[in-house]
Amino acid sequence: MFPLVDTLGFAELTDFVIAFVLGVGFGFFLEQAGFGNADKLAMQFYFRDMAVFKVMFAAIVTTMTGLIVFSSLGLLDLDLIYINPTYLWSGVVGGLIMGFGFIIGGYCPGTALVGVMTARIDAVFSVLGGMLGMFVFAELVPLKPIMTFFNLETEGFSGRLTLWEWLGVKPGVVGFFVMLIAVAGFVAAEWAERKFNPKLQEV
Repeated sequence: MFPLVDTLGFAELTDFVIAFVLGVGFGFFLEQAGFGNADKLAMQFYFRDMAVFKVMFAAIVTTMTGLIVFSSLGLLDLDLIYINPTYLWSGVVGGLIMGFGFIIGGYCPGTALVGVMTARIDAVFSVLGGMLGMFVFAELVPLKPIMTFFNLETEGFSGRLTLWEWLGVKPGVVGFFVMLIAVAGFVAAEWAERKFNPKLQEV
């Protein structure tokens, strides 16, 4: 998924080692930021603590900028990066299911695994619930109505699709507007925290 093997000629084993190190580092910093705690994660839905929103948006912008810069310098071929195929309507349904799960359980898949590694019981149940959901989905997919909905021939399937391809512009243009959205999002998040967090109102 991260095309270092093709771009830099790394061996496959080296690619796996890099992925492992990045994964451990990602989990470590998630825990250090408090994202292994469902209480902190849930606070964003009350607009009292928008740290998750700000950190994840910052990560998206940072990664996006790096990819665009490396691509413009000829160090990275964006076409080699694996992107999940776009299934519009099934993606909307799946996003709603995951969103409700996030709100109810207080964890997304990544933070739930971080919580498990720090022995949080609620995170364990969140992961088990996710595994149960995957099992049920796998059993239902062969049924004709479900298969039809997720079939490659459905109207909502667009294959490998990116924003700049969809809009017909260069990646840098999309990157610029995403940065503007990020700045607006950060300002709105700061306002929401001051508005809805009683502790910040006292300061």
